[in-house]
Amino acid sequence: MPETGVVVDPAAVPPGPVAGYGGEQLRNAAAIVNAGAAEGLDTCAQTIGVMTAMGESSLRVLDRGDAVGPDSRGLFQQRDNGAWGSYADRMDPTTSATNFFRALQDVEDWPGLPPTIAAHRTQRNADPQHYARYWPAAVEVVTALAGRPVTGARP
Repeated sequence: MPETGVVVDPAAVPPGPVAGYGGEQLRNAAAIVNAGAAEGLDTCAQTIGVMTAMGESSLRVLDRGDAVGPDSRGLFQQRDNGAWGSYADRMDPTTSATNFFRALQDVEDWPGLPPTIAAHRTQRNADPQHYARYWPAAVEVVTALAGRPVTGARP
């Protein structure tokens, strides 16, 4: 049974390091977790969001893209294709996370998919396994932010 989503008090974010992430990165992870909670999502979905941003930006709001997506911006490296909102939306941790979670919920049977595949189908990354290596760190970060073990996050 999925575990109810958690809400993180931004003032209570640990300074880190947690799974190699600290400071601004953990505050960004908290924004992702809280955006998932605002969408009514469980801890697994929240952890998928954190995992995805780890794989896209190392939990940093990046104002640059890469060779594949020179127009990609923000925590989720969302493209300037109209699907992810304005530049300001993509650069705002809460708004970009909200847009990620809304797109995740549009993925057919996303709760039944492995987290890396759910993230891949949301982000359309070239490598469907790209995010898998970030899952353990994402669980550790969400657990630290929640202040309790996150048991509903499935591998």
